[in-house]
Amino acid sequence: MNPYQQLDAWIDAHFDEQVKFLQQLIQVPTDTPPGNNAPHAERAADLLDAMGLTTERHAVPAELVKAAGLQSITNLIVRRHYGAGRTIALNAHGDVVPPGDGWVHAPYGGEIDQGKIYGRASAVSKCDFSTYAFAVRALESLGTPLQGGVELLFTYDEEFGGEVGPGWLLKNKLTQPDLMIAAGFSYQVVTAHNGCLQMEVTVHGKMAHAAIPESGIDALQGANRILSALYAQNTLYKQVTSQVEGINHPYLNIGLIEGGTNTNVVPGRVTFKLDRRMIPEENPAEVEASIRQVIAEAAAKTPSIAVEVKRMLLAHALKPLPGNKPLVEALQKHASDIFGEPIPAMGTPLYTDVRLFCEAGIPGVVYGAGPRTVLESNAKRADEHLDLQDLRCATKVIARSLLDLLS
Repeated sequence: MNPYQQLDAWIDAHFDEQVKFLQQLIQVPTDTPPGNNAPHAERAADLLDAMGLTTERHAVPAELVKAAGLQSITNLIVRRHYGAGRTIALNAHGDVVPPGDGWVHAPYGGEIDQGKIYGRASAVSKCDFSTYAFAVRALESLGTPLQGGVELLFTYDEEFGGEVGPGWLLKNKLTQPDLMIAAGFSYQVVTAHNGCLQMEVTVHGKMAHAAIPESGIDALQGANRILSALYAQNTLYKQVTSQVEGINHPYLNIGLIEGGTNTNVVPGRVTFKLDRRMIPEENPAEVEASIRQVIAEAAAKTPSIAVEVKRMLLAHALKPLPGNKPLVEALQKHASDIFGEPIPAMGTPLYTDVRLFCEAGIPGVVYGAGPRTVLESNAKRADEHLDLQDLRCATKVIARSLLDLLS
């Protein structure tokens, strides 16, 4: 057998172990919010240590975690040094959105049904804890002399922007790789993605008894005007198209609304949170200024209300760095061989932690076990799942690519 076939054979022989490892990761919840994610990191580190992948546990200071809106974070690093040469980081995140309603399979069961594994983070992105760990184990099983090294980075705040996950590791120089791959899709090699602006808008009025509404100021009426103005922007955004394959146009979503005190009380406060996805061609500062202007103009139509606007997150778009070519070529070559179909390099409308590495000058791409599409996998919806064949194949692709990059 050639070295690629040896890697494939090792992964096939250890695949049951890999699936069990993923099940154990799914079975420890990491709902974010609230973001009490240190317990999962401890469990993951124990499992990695037991496989011979000695793990560094880096607890993020409590004040930084709290400021980010989370409860606890321990980021993990596994360092494998083979000799002089470039270091390749493999980054996956363990935090997830809460499961929500409508599940048929237990959200934290890790159940397997008809060749698919079910559970929150099965597709995004605890799956790539296993993809990356077992790819490295397969690589090392060859006993082939290698140059450079690999770092497995398992972090826990992607859902809140990554600043106390990979951002914190980079700021504190705990990782300084030459190239990096982040958890993503098993079919496409993603080289670009959207940016994201998240804002919290609070409308203040004055509470009053519903029997005498004229004595109050209805914050909800003011919020409704603002919301209508914001939603109207989506029609305009469709006129702005990206030149990046896989990315269409900007869009805006209102994801959370709360306010009021009771049915018979004029609401004195309403708060909502918005998510504005930015295509790579947009200027984030101009986007934010435009959103603020839309809010101010709509608010002016409701006399006496006061409006507070707070930026929660500004994640820049991922734009390809020239140095990512070795990653793209290796991943495309082996993915095409393993999956038996051409594998494109393209953009995605999501946003990821890869942008933080690229902002630090480290070329990176998004590639991992799943899903083929977010919609197909039910990622962030009920019954999130991953086809186990995709897990097997993506692990082989990563292992083969590492062999090329480190030989």
